[in-house]
Amino acid sequence: MSYEELLTQTALADEQVIVMTAENRALVRNLPGILGKRFIDTGITEQTMIGAAAGLALRGRTPIVHALAAFLTMRAFEFVRTDLGIAGLPAKLSGFIPGLLSDANGPTHQAIEDVSIMRGIPNMTVFAPADEDDLVKMLPDVWQSPDPAYIRINTRKTTYNHATFEMGKAEVICTGIDVTILTYGLLFEQALIAVDMLKAEGLSVGLVNMRSLKPVDEEAILTVAASSQLLVTLEDHFVTGGLYTIVAEVLLKHQTTAKVLPMALNEKWFRPALLPDVLQHEGFTGKQIAETILGYQTAHQQPEILKPQFAE
Repeated sequence: MSYEELLTQTALADEQVIVMTAENRALVRNLPGILGKRFIDTGITEQTMIGAAAGLALRGRTPIVHALAAFLTMRAFEFVRTDLGIAGLPAKLSGFIPGLLSDANGPTHQAIEDVSIMRGIPNMTVFAPADEDDLVKMLPDVWQSPDPAYIRINTRKTTYNHATFEMGKAEVICTGIDVTILTYGLLFEQALIAVDMLKAEGLSVGLVNMRSLKPVDEEAILTVAASSQLLVTLEDHFVTGGLYTIVAEVLLKHQTTAKVLPMALNEKWFRPALLPDVLQHEGFTGKQIAETILGYQTAHQQPEILKPQFAE
């Protein structure tokens, strides 16, 4: 099932659902003719759309709003914070082309601060599906929640069949002793490739899909921190405020520590290009991820401690 099919099915079953967009119809092209007055296009006015969504939510509606992730989270930030966050209203924000998915767009259209921005708003929940299967499995619960939500929309089709979604829970794909990769969104595809390559090198490798970023699965983070020698946080987001920061916050909160290698965009926007080229240029292909992890392990390998030989 596609995003649009799920949204159509949901809206037809519940007349309180209102679909809104700020002149960004890529995800909802067929809905105007189906929903009629329950489809609202405000034009390129993200702030106005959020204000209107708040008004509808106050009247018992469930507005599901659409815009480019960069503009939804930054241009309309104050409106999201004040109208939705402070009031705790159940508007659902569908951020289109987040992270590296905006591939050919320049810095003004790149949403690589969005997780940090949205999770900092009280009452706001944040989700980042790995692909379309993950997306459609999480959205019914997210849309039914009484909380405002920001979803990093990802409609890429993969062959992976994800587990049932549970709010606030990570999806543990596999466990490993040597290294565990924690990731979300688009880079899950590349993480799967990296895991296979690392296993071929003889490493015991784990992979966790951090699909729910707020609320976050603290237990999953603490478990892999205790059982794996190295954690790798992999994300198409600035290193500040994203998954690396979330992991650090959880470890500090529980007065524990771990060896963590962050793989993220380090204080720079990515170079616009077609997605395969962006992944290659920024070092996020599965092969490059595996090579980075192997290089880190080699550089930080502890020398073998020789046991003293005692005469009998």
